[in-house]
Amino acid sequence: MQLSLLHYYFGLFSFVVVADWVDPDTPSAALTTESYVPRVPNTPPTPAKTSKPHRKHHYAYDDDTLSRPPSSSPSIPPSAVPSSSPTAIPTQVSREFELVFSDEFNTPGRSFGDGNDSRWTALDKNDYTNDALHYYSPNNVATNEEGQLVITSEAADTDVIGFDDVKREDTRVTKHFRSAMIQSWNKFCFTGGILEAEVILPGKPKVGGLWPAFWMLGNLARHTYVGSSEHIWPWSSTVCTSKSRDSQLVSGCANSVHYGMKKRLGRGSPEVDVFEVQPGPIKAQEGVFFYSSVGQPFMSASYQVAPGRPVNRPGPGTWPGPGQWYEGLKGGRNTSLNINFYGNYNHFRGDFDPARTDYWSDAISYNRQLNASYFKNPHIYRLEWEIPSNETDGYLRWYLDSELVLSINGTGVIAAGLGSEISSEPMYILLNTAISKQWGFPKKCPDNCPCKTYDCNSVQWTETCGFSEGFCDMMKAKPEFKVNWVRVYQDPTNELHKVGCSTPERPTRQFINAHEKLYKSVDDLHPLKGIQTGRGPCNPLLQEGNSSKNACGGPERGSCTDGRVCECKPGWTGSHCLAHFGSDPKSYDRPDKITDLGFILPAVTPVALVVVLGALAAMMAGVVLWRKKFDGWSKIPDAHPRYKK
Repeated sequence: MQLSLLHYYFGLFSFVVVADWVDPDTPSAALTTESYVPRVPNTPPTPAKTSKPHRKHHYAYDDDTLSRPPSSSPSIPPSAVPSSSPTAIPTQVSREFELVFSDEFNTPGRSFGDGNDSRWTALDKNDYTNDALHYYSPNNVATNEEGQLVITSEAADTDVIGFDDVKREDTRVTKHFRSAMIQSWNKFCFTGGILEAEVILPGKPKVGGLWPAFWMLGNLARHTYVGSSEHIWPWSSTVCTSKSRDSQLVSGCANSVHYGMKKRLGRGSPEVDVFEVQPGPIKAQEGVFFYSSVGQPFMSASYQVAPGRPVNRPGPGTWPGPGQWYEGLKGGRNTSLNINFYGNYNHFRGDFDPARTDYWSDAISYNRQLNASYFKNPHIYRLEWEIPSNETDGYLRWYLDSELVLSINGTGVIAAGLGSEISSEPMYILLNTAISKQWGFPKKCPDNCPCKTYDCNSVQWTETCGFSEGFCDMMKAKPEFKVNWVRVYQDPTNELHKVGCSTPERPTRQFINAHEKLYKSVDDLHPLKGIQTGRGPCNPLLQEGNSSKNACGGPERGSCTDGRVCECKPGWTGSHCLAHFGSDPKSYDRPDKITDLGFILPAVTPVALVVVLGALAAMMAGVVLWRKKFDGWSKIPDAHPRYKK
């Protein structure tokens, strides 16, 4: 983790650091929370009809030159109606959780570019995934005067000259939209607990095209850096299977130990979407949602996992037949199984034997109906994550304003027999608004519209005809994704709940350091810059009673020196001292050793080696004595007692 030089050395020598991730602005009432006891209505969801699913990730197949997946048509005809309600959630008792991370975003003017913040990094990068139409710019995210993080999307051009992560070649493109993504990758991660945020969604509820998301990924993959995800995303199999042996980069079949990882323990980067929101005008029982009780706008809560079901998969737009999908799923009020999208077929350029290395990934997902209120007023989105242990198979549970959206029982994931399970990987947090023709755009191009270029500022009809109705008018207002706060809680009595991106059970640091080029852009020296502390320009006349950027956050955070640059007080970082310093309370990584590079020292040191080393030591000592004698060196005598103080 590149948080600061101080934190780097703490991590290197495995010191215990008296530090944490809790924002001092967090209200005292938010320092603890209790897990919810899910209550599920008995009404089964309504069957749904839909068209071809959106390709949630680029990993499916990027163009027609790649091998096509096998048929997704199930060998058992799908049911026309949903299956009967699964087993009820077992009775449980609420537990108390303690706050381990928070960001209240109360300080206006914070910036999140690489090196500006200890918690978050705003990408400055083209997004090649998911048919993205946007460029991620750190200038499109900041904190405002109302104490909110604001991600702004706009119709603005960015010329991109660089390496296309998907096509694997240098390209020059113009992206006609700009937006932002912040991620806590390799800074703050956690394993198990509760994640929640209070959010106002961007745009208009009945205008499709924006793709706001609040989600988590395993730290071994860095989103938009495609190379870091290949054969890593979204694997959650820890055991050795015939599929994981060839398709999973770090599989449970490996007997050797590398990068501090454990042998015969599969690793990967599963994805948990707290929400992905799709606005639009199509109601339930209409169009692609003809058989669904949920239409646009909706939030999708999902767990994306590999390996997925290779055969007997439910077809898109159909309800799963017996034995075709996961058991133990429970939806709440106004929810429906997302039959639009069951997952991806994953193929990668350069794989020599696709029949062995290609794999399916599954999207276990429910949609929840939204309305205009979620785009005007703040609402709380919550995920409860229990990792597998000797006592439980774990679970994932989503809530919206305290109401259950979806519950996934880990027993049902294991029972599928694929080797997957509820994730135990350290996960990091992402917040972003994407713009993609896969998400909320018209499913069918209008007549005579080529749907190749999407540019709201173009005067040519052929470049504006592919948008949803009202989209370009909406973009003139620069829609804002507003986040009031983000908080993470953990159970202090559960030893498996940990804070850190590299834990004893699931280390990541050595692997990332050994494969740095996969996690950074070509021009970057390292994936993350060190965190700047102070040195931003300021005005000393504003110091008294002013907490703005030009006043270095005010006297509690920093001061403006005579040289007109900020000097931060302890606990505050950023060029203008606006961000609270955060670091892990404990670093689990042991110091690097030469054996980590694969060099094993002999158990018994040869006698000849001892003799040679002894001779070298004697020679060096002789050189030092010779120089003392012949270079006029002599010891300065001690001072006479009378001159000593």
